[in-house]
Amino acid sequence: MSVIDIARAWRDQDPDEETRAELDRLVADAEAGSAASLTELHDRFDSRLEFGTAGLRGRIEAGSNRMNRVLIAQAAVGFARFLLARGGTPSVVIGYDGRINSKVFATDTAELMAGAGVRAILLPRLLPTPVLAFAVRELAVSAGVMVTASHNPPADNGYKVYLGDADGGSQIVPPMDGEIAAHILAVAADQNVLQLPRVTAYEIADERVIDAYVRRTATIAGHPKSAVRYVYTAMHGVGWETAHRVFIAAGFGEPVVVAAQIAPDAAFPTVAFPNPEEPGAMDLAFDTAITADAELVIANDPDADRLAIGIPDVDGEWQRLSGNQVGALLGWRAAERLAAAGTTGTLAASIVSSPALAEVARQYGLTYVDTLTGFKWVSRVPGLSYGYEEAIGYLVDPDKVRDKDGISAAVEFLALVADLKAAGRTVIDHLTDFAERFGAFASSQVSIRVTDAADIPRLMSALRQSPPDQIGAVAVQAVDDFAGGFAGLPASDILRYRLDDGSRVIVRPSGTEPKVKVYIDASSVEGTAAYRQTTAQATVDRLETAMRALLAEST
Repeated sequence: MSVIDIARAWRDQDPDEETRAELDRLVADAEAGSAASLTELHDRFDSRLEFGTAGLRGRIEAGSNRMNRVLIAQAAVGFARFLLARGGTPSVVIGYDGRINSKVFATDTAELMAGAGVRAILLPRLLPTPVLAFAVRELAVSAGVMVTASHNPPADNGYKVYLGDADGGSQIVPPMDGEIAAHILAVAADQNVLQLPRVTAYEIADERVIDAYVRRTATIAGHPKSAVRYVYTAMHGVGWETAHRVFIAAGFGEPVVVAAQIAPDAAFPTVAFPNPEEPGAMDLAFDTAITADAELVIANDPDADRLAIGIPDVDGEWQRLSGNQVGALLGWRAAERLAAAGTTGTLAASIVSSPALAEVARQYGLTYVDTLTGFKWVSRVPGLSYGYEEAIGYLVDPDKVRDKDGISAAVEFLALVADLKAAGRTVIDHLTDFAERFGAFASSQVSIRVTDAADIPRLMSALRQSPPDQIGAVAVQAVDDFAGGFAGLPASDILRYRLDDGSRVIVRPSGTEPKVKVYIDASSVEGTAAYRQTTAQATVDRLETAMRALLAEST
């Protein structure tokens, strides 16, 4: 079949008028001789969005390589068949955020999974991803689906999958992703989605599941020891309603909100990219904090599974703490809590996160575990007490949720600030205390974007074939290649360079974008806290310059 024939066949099973019209225009233009339209059709139909451990994520448009109602229907029925093949009487809870078509995709999923014979429960309205992850455990269902693209660009949407029962509400990992993908492909090959059975009598979850999430989350931090003046932004996402209820229930009082960003808005009009980590994304929140004379800024990403923290420095200028800084402080707090209770536990972080958490675990006599990148791995660590990854994801209450949770983490950080304030200390002071006790840890990340996706495996292959003897002026002591599995971790396209001065550099392809990521970490235990921080940062800066030069040569 030609790509035009494939596009027509897709259009004929598409229940969405807008995406059908898209294909009609592209097909007509291609038949009229438009090379651009023909190229666009090939881009949309020569491949399809691959269902992986992160589910599906892509631009909302017509075609097998885009997010749309046809693709969602195939995914929903494929996932239903996977659950049915496991035996028993499967059930699923489905949530959705405020992005374009999120409710439509969630409703299609509920109807089609019910039609396939799976008990389907739809959350009552748009809600954060952590509420859906909580509902998988709270409702004791077989699986969960969250329709969200998290902090992706406005034109994207996504489909995240969780498994209950023995998987405890965690995201899927291999080989389950491949098994689900095979069922989806079988549906796509054999079924017209308009002919798939639908049942509109699916269940709507009771408000009690949301009430239970609020109640459980509010109790994490105990009673606040002091009042904190804080600003909250939802980054145009769905975090505010739930986070607000939690903050009030936890005793932190009303935050000052970033009014322009507090309501869900799929256009994300005030930010170039709806990710609190992006430069400028928190500018409105910092302006609000200055006006309100606040002590803390709390920012959730659009589906509220991530948390960013802003604080004033000693000169009164506002700064965003890195994911590693927040992760280390929350890990220290978790270790203190375990010590106070006289219990042991396990701290975990992805391998690209700072080594600081491992040092906390060592000094408190706790188990520490490195995982591959992605919270699907962190959340599955046995006996987990606390876990994080540097991409501003934190899990402070593993018994409640088995995924990163930006609202729970916000409550825990609020409680930390309240405790510090009661003791006459600030977050800046606490970071200094950390450096004095555990050493100073500095980190940096370099992203090398490529225009041709084939450049990524070429770059990784070049680094494997000609590994550097030194990075900058520092000799490479060892190279750990995770391609065949390493240190008990599954195989992954990751290279780790351990250097003579104790610093390290990690290189891996991005899982969601056409770029290679480099993670650089260094530490120091010599001299005062200020000297340690300066020394560690200077080492990271030198290594970053050297890695940029090395990758430029390799590409």
